[in-house]
Amino acid sequence: MAVRHCLIKTSPRTVWAVLADGSRYADWVVGTAKSRPVRGQWPQTGAAISYEVRLGPARLTNETVVRRCEEGSALELEAKAGPLGTARIALELRPWGDHCLVLVDEHPLQGTGSRLHNVGTEVLIQLRHRAMLARLTRVCEAEAEAQSGTRPGESAGGAHTGVGTPGARHA
Repeated sequence: MAVRHCLIKTSPRTVWAVLADGSRYADWVVGTAKSRPVRGQWPQTGAAISYEVRLGPARLTNETVVRRCEEGSALELEAKAGPLGTARIALELRPWGDHCLVLVDEHPLQGTGSRLHNVGTEVLIQLRHRAMLARLTRVCEAEAEAQSGTRPGESAGGAHTGVGTPGARHA
């Protein structure tokens, strides 16, 4: 299973607000051009969003369904990828001081992707996670900055606190 984590220099509440907004899915999910709700109230269990993937001139529409939601701390999704099958994507948020530790765990669940899953696909998933977590970090930290009027690591007066230097730590 491809598991990766990232420290985002904002509160778990801010990170959850981004994850809980289905219309922002394309802001942080790599390869997604746009998203829109199709069923239920995102991110409640059973809710779904439709998203578009662009590959050159081709446009593919797929769907992601919420399979488990613990408000503010856990979101498990089943992403449908057409003939490749589906993938389980679990996001966990943990308070880490004033920041949020995000853990993402993804693996093919059904279809061709699960039958052909190997070390090579794990590497590709890890690369995708690195990019996805970097995007999520930018979106969440910009959201926090907009809400507070300060940059991560600055006090309200604009002085640097020595905490939260630019860029997230990914492992």
